[in-house]
Amino acid sequence: MPDMLVKLYDLPELAPFIDRCGAHGYKIKRALMPEMDTLVNWVEQHFNAAWASECRGAFFNSPVSVFVAYNDKGIAGFACYDTTCRDFFGPTGVKEDLRGKGLGAALLMSCLHAMAQIGYAYAIIGGAGPAEFYKKICSAVEIEGSVPGIYKDLLLDI
Repeated sequence: MPDMLVKLYDLPELAPFIDRCGAHGYKIKRALMPEMDTLVNWVEQHFNAAWASECRGAFFNSPVSVFVAYNDKGIAGFACYDTTCRDFFGPTGVKEDLRGKGLGAALLMSCLHAMAQIGYAYAIIGGAGPAEFYKKICSAVEIEGSVPGIYKDLLLDI
């Protein structure tokens, strides 16, 4: 999967994405340090250990660089930035049975807006899985020659 590039100075407004989540009964917030173990364990349970490691790293950035979607029933999704590399968005994921409610888009846009606020002009979506989603939501474009990119030679592969 190639990396993708997003212009942060030309993002759509965040509020409509957050409002859509609210209409489905979900909130989006930046995670707090006391939530680290809960969120990291959730990411490992619903996705994988590598993403959980990246999520854990996001808690040591200042500000914390992970957003979470949740309601009174629990965690629904997460999104990180500045984990494996500075200026990288991801990993991100929403529970499969909760997709289609706008949670992924709101998490993505929350991160991208946060990245713009700290001074990035562009964001890189590392190893972008659902390329069409990123093209639609934030006008991301594929970065030619970016496979395997930063993720080559991971110790996970040996």
